Amino acid sequence: MSYSLDSCVPAPVCKDKTYKMDSLDRYKNINEYLGDSEKVDWVGQGEPVIYDGHTLLTMPPKSVGTVLATTTYMWYGNVKARVKTARGKGVVTAFILFGDVKDEIDFEWVGVDLETVQTNYYFQGIPNYDNSGNISVPSNSYDNFHEYEIRWTPEEITWLVDGKVGRTKKKSETWNATANQWNFPQTPSRVQISLWPGGLESNAKGTIDWAGGVIDWNSDDIKTNGYYFATFGEIKVECYNAQNAPGTNKRKSYYYNDISATNNTVVDSDKATIIKSLAATGLDMNIDDGSHANDNVNSVPGGSAPPGQVPGGSNSGQGNTAGASKGCTTDGFTQSCNSKAGGNSGGVRVADRTGASALAVIVGIAGLLLL
Repeated sequence: MSYSLDSCVPAPVCKDKTYKMDSLDRYKNINEYLGDSEKVDWVGQGEPVIYDGHTLLTMPPKSVGTVLATTTYMWYGNVKARVKTARGKGVVTAFILFGDVKDEIDFEWVGVDLETVQTNYYFQGIPNYDNSGNISVPSNSYDNFHEYEIRWTPEEITWLVDGKVGRTKKKSETWNATANQWNFPQTPSRVQISLWPGGLESNAKGTIDWAGGVIDWNSDDIKTNGYYFATFGEIKVECYNAQNAPGTNKRKSYYYNDISATNNTVVDSDKATIIKSLAATGLDMNIDDGSHANDNVNSVPGGSAPPGQVPGGSNSGQGNTAGASKGCTTDGFTQSCNSKAGGNSGGVRVADRTGASALAVIVGIAGLLLL
């Protein structure tokens, strides 16, 4: 199956911005967002809470947690966040970059190891867990704020903790001779932060084991606070600002001009990003169904799985195929606008990815909040 990129709504370009994370005034539930990044900074699902000048991502008992994503996309650049993680077996905190074609760069913490942060990256959702690497955290990540940073250029990714380089991966090390391509994240991606239950009993055993075990919904944190929580302070985005592609952000939006969805196919354009309703698509952004919810949603900017649909996400190995006939589907917080039906030959549909990648699990779990 292939998808028509034309039906996908263009993504707002990168803007240098410091998010103070002390207010939810510019936050909107994903079901209500129609693409105006001038008015909305974050979209999300779950129960974010403001406490002591910071944003708490919460996970009450038997819930699937909270996930937030920026409304603008970063095509290379630098992003840093002050974070105090959650704790407990099966409880996972994440701070990542994630694109609509499943390019991904991760920081993730499992709640049973508060001295380590895990890093990983993916190209178009192709599962390769050899790409992971751990970085030691200077002190307990639950009790103490630390600054976590991703520096992403067309040539390399660098992960830093408190200003100290913990890991670097060069594009030159990612050549896939079989596919004749660089397996390196290279397309516009949004900052996402989340708290999610890797140890949910219904998850795959490998995911539960990786997350430190089945979640205890009767833990002291649940009894005391009513939820697990991760604390996010200031998040700062600095765009790459290249003079020529790749990595420009001179206009209004990004879209792809070729189904391969690599950085040489990204267009920095003046196309609009705002749609009339959740029934609209990139082919007709002015469809107005008279509501902000529709069972046939298939191209919401940063959209999510429609109510009643099986949410996409690689943890389950099931892709949401709603709207496939129009060429673009949504799952979690992305549009599935990549195309190739083969695994190692290039881009893959979300349905083809079946590992325990934590970000993929987030995408799948986030969609459950709509059901």
